[in-house]
Amino acid sequence: MRHYRIVHRLVVLYFHHFLFYFCCIGADPCVFSRRSDLNYSIMKKLTLTFVLLLVTIGASAQKFTKSERNLIQSGDTKTMLKVIQITNEKELKILKSVSTDVDPKDDLLPLLAERMFLAMRDPANPGIGIAAPQVGINKNVIWVQRFDKEGEPFELYLNPKITWSSALLRKGKEGCLSIPDISGDVLRNYTIKLTYLDKSGKPCEEIIEGFTAVIFQHETDHLKGILFTDRMKEQEKIEVSPVSNEINLFLEKRLRRQ
Repeated sequence: MRHYRIVHRLVVLYFHHFLFYFCCIGADPCVFSRRSDLNYSIMKKLTLTFVLLLVTIGASAQKFTKSERNLIQSGDTKTMLKVIQITNEKELKILKSVSTDVDPKDDLLPLLAERMFLAMRDPANPGIGIAAPQVGINKNVIWVQRFDKEGEPFELYLNPKITWSSALLRKGKEGCLSIPDISGDVLRNYTIKLTYLDKSGKPCEEIIEGFTAVIFQHETDHLKGILFTDRMKEQEKIEVSPVSNEINLFLEKRLRRQ
């Protein structure tokens, strides 16, 4: 989302200099002759910066690879994609890989989203969230059930990024559709700030708390190749102090300065 804000500011700045420059051309040359070279130089630099930024943003959002496109369109496209498992060495490699941003205009994105949703809501093993790597696609796409909204809807998120998280931690039990027969307590930030694109490609930002924030952290971890079991192992070395004996909220203990 930060990229989109930068683009907006550059467009505004570019437009202002564009108007000023062409106003100078039609004005008294005695007044603007000394400024014209300077404004031409500014316009040239702004144009180059603007083009480079657009190229960078376009490059960060990648099209599906040939193998990914084949997988998304494989079999009966009205059925769910297979949820891959850590027990398969080849599939574990996918789950441990870092995903890349998706192009919100990719023609296969709606089909991927639909088949991911069906996999998440499989009656035999339903879940409350899923990430694209769990169906073999290393792209930044997730589904999350919004327990913090009326009706508790399932919503699609493209290229989600957690840009801030609270010092307050919440401990709760987690499991995973890709990790059979294992669950455990994991510390997660109680509050997060999330930036993302909605299903139409519109950039959004919001603050999310509680259990729904836990689901987002679990799913965005998948996009970084991190499993909840990795978090459990990592947190064995973390010391926390309880906020209250009655609720599972904690603060990480930090070394005091001597």
